[in-house]
Amino acid sequence: MTDANLTDSGSAGRDEGLVRCDACPVLCRIRPGRAGACDRYANDNGRLVRVDPLVVAQRVRDQDGRMVPFLENAENWDGALVAGADSFVTGIGATTTYPDYKPAPFIVSSEVDGIDMVTVVSEGIFSYCGVKVKIDTDRFLGEEQQAVRCQGEQVGHVTTAEYGSQMLALGGVRHLTGGSKKEGTVTCDMMLALCNGEAVDLAVDDGATITVRAGAAPIVDGEFEERMRVGCGSATIGMFARQWFGHADEVVVVDDHITGVLTEHQAGRFLDMPPAGVRVRGRRSTPGRYFQVAGHGNGWGGTDVTEPLDIISRIDTKTAWPGLRLLMVSTTGEDSAYFVLDDELKPQPADMPAPLGIVTDRIAENCEPALCTVLFMAGAGGSLRAGVTENPVRLTRSVRDTVARVTSGGAPVFVWPGGGITFMVDVTRMPRASFGAVPTPALVAPIEFTMPLAQYEALGGYMDAVRPVAEVLAEQAVESRPWRPDNPWPMAGPDVAGGAP
Repeated sequence: MTDANLTDSGSAGRDEGLVRCDACPVLCRIRPGRAGACDRYANDNGRLVRVDPLVVAQRVRDQDGRMVPFLENAENWDGALVAGADSFVTGIGATTTYPDYKPAPFIVSSEVDGIDMVTVVSEGIFSYCGVKVKIDTDRFLGEEQQAVRCQGEQVGHVTTAEYGSQMLALGGVRHLTGGSKKEGTVTCDMMLALCNGEAVDLAVDDGATITVRAGAAPIVDGEFEERMRVGCGSATIGMFARQWFGHADEVVVVDDHITGVLTEHQAGRFLDMPPAGVRVRGRRSTPGRYFQVAGHGNGWGGTDVTEPLDIISRIDTKTAWPGLRLLMVSTTGEDSAYFVLDDELKPQPADMPAPLGIVTDRIAENCEPALCTVLFMAGAGGSLRAGVTENPVRLTRSVRDTVARVTSGGAPVFVWPGGGITFMVDVTRMPRASFGAVPTPALVAPIEFTMPLAQYEALGGYMDAVRPVAEVLAEQAVESRPWRPDNPWPMAGPDVAGGAP
């Protein structure tokens, strides 16, 4: 337990050593030596304290301003501050502004390239929050809008599929507070685990079971997914048509969304390939492109097909010929088969010629590794904005005008256009264990607003609460973590000075 980051509210509500915590609406009464329901605040000899240290992200530059390795022996590093490093105070471990009437826990000033900067640092309590999960797979997870469950409770739904990926919308205020107490608790625990990089088991109604972990391969119905498709069936033909030319008379690329047929496709016509007369099932969209050739499933190309010839409706006897070479392949190259038409124009399995095997392997080579991506999404409302300025709408306008840069644990965020400050952040770009929870239920996430000091004063900021970064680091119990080099430095760039990003 650390006595860092005291709240200013622990003096009231004491009864025989009890301390009332007002860091969230639960208002825990904490006994000496014990922590509150969220395990984030505790009673240290009658004082309300934040259990975890304040996290500071640091980077080291050489004389020319280039980034250099943070530590040569980072494995044995104890988290102490690194002398001479640039320091960015994150919201992790900062405490909150709840119940809205007080300034943010830390309003930190520093000088960057001759410009006085300020970063307003807080942990936000987000009841309005959710996660968007991108799962790289062609396997069928479930019909759009089907319920997604965790421990039997609905925690979200399947949403619109994207190119080579299935998408889930999880969490949100409806599941946190609009259902049963158990639904809210399970939803909160599920989101907390996902945002902190832990694996979560999910099940889709009338669909698949999935194990999801940010930055890791998905596990669908007990099987690891290795790769996402190179493209739809039509795109695959466009990419590899020239490499098939001369080695196959027809190629059918099986895909749940758009199945491609080479000789009908524009790519085949460009190569002057004669029609082969192999007709596939489904609805013809444009030449060589077919929709709905089969049902959804875990077979070839995300369909329910396990025998590729099942999607062939007929072979035109006036167009096809004996000896016609037919290649059928999926969009990941995981499934492939080679046939030769006999004298009755029936496809007969045959050994795949080496040139076609090379191209099939190349399809697989061009597939990217399948991963799960977890984006935390939340709306920064009253307690956050009121902790920055007494006139909260000015902060919203400042963010919209790119005067203030928003980060979460130092990671860049995407701020949605329109009203309010609704943002999304990739949890894998944030420091480990960036998220917490309170039993209201709601998630707790770090958030920082960085801008020139003059701009902060202009929007009505709490100037009397501004403290130099060196003073904050000297007085607080802090844990230093290396800055991710792929994250932009929040206090650099023209948008922080008020220009265009």
